[in-house]
Amino acid sequence: MTDHSEQASPSIAAATALPADIEALSYEEAREQLVGVVSKLEAGGTSLEDSLALWERGEALARRCEEWLEGARKRLAAARKDG
Repeated sequence: MTDHSEQASPSIAAATALPADIEALSYEEAREQLVGVVSKLEAGGTSLEDSLALWERGEALARRCEEWLEGARKRLAAARKDG
């Protein structure tokens, strides 16, 4: 597994730390779970409390996906610079 420690600054990371279960997900796993959350929210039928919990989880999953994508952008930029 690749080291992804080059993310947000420590003060920002501490303020916006992801739950450990989400932090451990690969991009594909986080994206798949995010799709599931969106489907549940779109289907409706959940209580306001459950909807808010789903929304918060979806936001965290989206942030995890963005972290992976940002890491990939940095690696591509470094590869172009070195190449």
